[in-house]
Amino acid sequence: DDLPLQRWLNEKIFPAEDRLNEERVYTGSMLAIAEMLKNGVVSFSDMYFFLDETARAVEQTGIKANLSRSIVSFDKNADFSKDTRVLESIDVFERWNGRADGRIKIDMSLHAEYSNVVECFDYVGALTKKLGTGFQIHVSETSSEHEECIARHGLTPTAFLEAHGVLDNPVTAAHCVWVSDDDIKIMAKRGVSVAHNAVSNLKLGSGIMPYKKMHKAGVNVTLGTDGAASNNRLSVLRELQFATLIHKGNDLDPSVTIAGDMIKVATRNGAIAQGRDDCGEIRVGMKADLLLIDMSAINNIPAYSFESAVCYAMTEENILMTVCDGNILYEDHAYTTIDE
Repeated sequence: DDLPLQRWLNEKIFPAEDRLNEERVYTGSMLAIAEMLKNGVVSFSDMYFFLDETARAVEQTGIKANLSRSIVSFDKNADFSKDTRVLESIDVFERWNGRADGRIKIDMSLHAEYSNVVECFDYVGALTKKLGTGFQIHVSETSSEHEECIARHGLTPTAFLEAHGVLDNPVTAAHCVWVSDDDIKIMAKRGVSVAHNAVSNLKLGSGIMPYKKMHKAGVNVTLGTDGAASNNRLSVLRELQFATLIHKGNDLDPSVTIAGDMIKVATRNGAIAQGRDDCGEIRVGMKADLLLIDMSAINNIPAYSFESAVCYAMTEENILMTVCDGNILYEDHAYTTIDE
């Protein structure tokens, strides 16, 4: 805890990840899914490794997920068609994409601009387009990351991704705290989805994403937690409530976030980012992804509007049922597919 991003990564996270194996990732995935279902999450996007184990956990528990194998590269002369990380990404795509009645989607991903060589962006960007899938990446999380990219390439991370064909794909860009006005225009034009990780960005001291500018430009903003390691919870409800509040204070404008708009950010916008056109809304023809919420709980009284209760009053304890693709996965504080 209490470290800036690069120290947190290099001194704590990377050494810890070196100790992971299949069993630990599977167990961690099951714990994460249990926490998410309890918090009303029916679908998540994840960039990591040991993807077979996470996919197995998704298949067993009934939740939905867009999974990607995080790729890093440091040798510009490497043959990326033979790179083990790239080959693993293709192998997982071929074996898991569309499995579990479509609940599992496999995306491609590169960790970030600063952790990959230019040539790998060219190769993986073209590969993603060939496979016809989505793409996940971290973008402009910190000021130093953003400025160092400009120093290296004469381009912001967003402009760099566009220049190397990455934005020819459906892209989910995590963080986007330090993006420029021109970056936001590019994102809106190219249909980039932004994962707003409000709590993680606050905890790591990275800053606050410019939601007002993105919303005004028409960027598809979604919510993320950035994972338990940097959050430390997997509650999209908490992200929704933080995001609804921090921009009011940061912009000195209580109307910059509206409860009804923010609920869409937490639901339909996430489904759009995942390429799940039949998810994220309650209407005929859509997948039955539902939450049952106890509006009679003391903290929700008085409830003048449902939107207000969700964005300002309710807690995870008020979630009585989580339904994914028509299947009850969590009910009355107990799981139907997980032995807690």
